[in-house]
Amino acid sequence: MKLALFDLDNTLLSGDSDFEWGKFLISKRVFDREVYEARNKEFYDQYRRGVLDIQEFLDFQLKPLSRHPRKQLDAWHEEFMQCHVLPLIGNKARALLENHREHTRVIVTATNSFVTGPIAREFGVNILIATELEQINGEFTGKVAGIPAFRDGKVTRVQIW
Repeated sequence: MKLALFDLDNTLLSGDSDFEWGKFLISKRVFDREVYEARNKEFYDQYRRGVLDIQEFLDFQLKPLSRHPRKQLDAWHEEFMQCHVLPLIGNKARALLENHREHTRVIVTATNSFVTGPIAREFGVNILIATELEQINGEFTGKVAGIPAFRDGKVTRVQIW
């Protein structure tokens, strides 16, 4: 078996799906623009500088998912894909994945699986290693399930897979 591992944000996508998801929720008025936008940008800047506290970020990012029914989140995500994600998918990314169609293709990303699952499916990639969300009866609790797929956690999660 030949394996091809792909990063998602700022690699296959010409942007960051986590950051875009926050911007999308602000545009839908799910979050207060002043409060959420500044904090979202601060976390993104920390991530780019390599100093992000993943637990602090996940608490900030995942708690809002627990405040809305899954059906509503899924509806928002469909719109998010059309408005924010598809424009970030270029021909080079699609061609790269196509060049590896004979291999076992895996997307490995720190971004949570709720945000990235539909993106992986859009790319035709069936295996996604992402930060998993805790759920009870199909609804998100706002907590992480298992090891976040961030930094060394990505390596650990790939090894477990």
